Amino acid sequence: MEAISCRSLRVNFGSTEVLRGIDLEVPKGGWTTVVGPNGSGKTTLLRSIAGIQASQGVIQIDGHSLGAFNRREVAKQIAIVPQQPVIPDGMRIIDYVLLGRTSHLGFFGIEKKSDIEIAQSALEELDVNFSESRTMGTLSGGERQRVVVARALTQGSPILLLDEPTTSLDIGHQQEMLEVVDELRSRLSLTVLATMHDLTLAGQYAESLILIEQGQVVASGSAQEVLTEDLITRHYRASIRVIEDDSGPIVTPVRRKNSNSLE
Repeated sequence: MEAISCRSLRVNFGSTEVLRGIDLEVPKGGWTTVVGPNGSGKTTLLRSIAGIQASQGVIQIDGHSLGAFNRREVAKQIAIVPQQPVIPDGMRIIDYVLLGRTSHLGFFGIEKKSDIEIAQSALEELDVNFSESRTMGTLSGGERQRVVVARALTQGSPILLLDEPTTSLDIGHQQEMLEVVDELRSRLSLTVLATMHDLTLAGQYAESLILIEQGQVVASGSAQEVLTEDLITRHYRASIRVIEDDSGPIVTPVRRKNSNSLE
């Protein structure tokens, strides 16, 4: 059974159709990454699957209609790492990460020792230096991104949605972040659906890719099938070269000829 299944998924913002009949399937324990040019609908797709964005069509989570779940039940199934999370600078790191336990708390919403241990474990997994009094405002951009992922892991949800998880990270922390997610996916049997701008990284970590443009799926399959010079040039309007490597296709930009250059 698929962890996520979408059929004829549509989203309208007023008179603008943002998603135009998206079909996709993400197998349990798999990693699928959605790529596409800016404005293609990647974030809207994740928000729809998370139940944050109103949509038309069919979304199933583990074989059950998304509409059959209430908000608490959705949170127990799906954790989302947004591209631009709201982060109160004065909040303690541990308190921010503990927000991920909200759907598991009782009527009075008081964290138990086990909840705190889960939050601390997630921070340690992501190598975040936290103390009892350290606040979110003291974190660098890269640290903030890792704390947001730690909060998502603290939910204990089997499905992890990542919207541009490497935003604001340097190349070393990008690799570190994706390696940690992949290791946790394997160890905890997580299903990962991500969006990414970096096509090379997308191809190296995801088991399958979906390329969308203007709210429609235009290609899907392995990295070798989707990250081709023809597809990328056509849908990104970019001048690129694809280099085949054992780790996956490497997509590199190629400067266009300067018509104003001196002969």
